[in-house]
Amino acid sequence: MIARERSARPGTVDRVPRHHRRRPERDARPLTGGGAQRQESWRGLPYSVRSVAAAGKTYRCPGCDQEVRPGSGHVVAWPVDDPDDRRHWHGACWTARERRSPVVLRAGSAPRY
Repeated sequence: MIARERSARPGTVDRVPRHHRRRPERDARPLTGGGAQRQESWRGLPYSVRSVAAAGKTYRCPGCDQEVRPGSGHVVAWPVDDPDDRRHWHGACWTARERRSPVVLRAGSAPRY
């Protein structure tokens, strides 16, 4: 049974006190084998693609040039003939890869157009 806090003012509702405790820190989930490996095509080349549930380190997504944070699910893709050329993508970025152009880095003073 939860003890209710008594209100100091008459006519107000009794409230259950809130407990603002931090949750214990969880260990990072181990890198799992992820989903089944599948074959997809991109830029005319066959790619091996695997969904990964979590990662132990930060990667840079080639689709949006943002970080793929540790512990987040993502996609690992690599050309079939070059398994050392693995790239870690956000799932949405990999899905939209045909609509995205390569990331172009510009100097700070360069026009955006």
